[in-house]
Amino acid sequence: MVPVRLITDRFVMRKLSRQDVNPIAEAVVASLPELQRWLPWAHSMYGREDAVTFVRDSQQSWKDGRAFDYAIKDPQTPDIHLGNCSIWHVSKVGKVGEIGYWIRSDRTSQGIATEATARLVRLGFEELGLHKINLRIAAGNLASEKVADKLGFTEEGVLREELQLRGRWVDHTLYSLLEREWER
Repeated sequence: MVPVRLITDRFVMRKLSRQDVNPIAEAVVASLPELQRWLPWAHSMYGREDAVTFVRDSQQSWKDGRAFDYAIKDPQTPDIHLGNCSIWHVSKVGKVGEIGYWIRSDRTSQGIATEATARLVRLGFEELGLHKINLRIAAGNLASEKVADKLGFTEEGVLREELQLRGRWVDHTLYSLLEREWER
């Protein structure tokens, strides 16, 4: 069973709930200029209804065992949504998972993504039984590349024109971490 609450040194990560709708919408809107550079769902009209849909879809994904999205919270300021960190199976047979994350713009460069991703790496290997975890990072997203480097991920190569963002195709760099590399 995947835990609904995870603790890191500085943060609480928990399964999304309806109470997260407004804080997510606020965090996304406050971060739109940065998020729009990298994420297709961060459109200029993002609002409460988008957050409702996201939380509803996230809850269904948990029920189906497809993906596990976590809200990242600082216990000192629990009403502020710091961002999301998610893990999902790419291949259950191959024991391959993937992690994705975003952090609100006014809290970047504080190690939040690194700490949250490290906790999901541990979850992936210890509790989901994964052999390999991937990160797909849009070319040019230097902050996310730093997260991969800090956590010991290996750059595997470039996925050409992997995702269309506002009418343009964007390459992604594939990073991976094997269980035996993590155990070291």
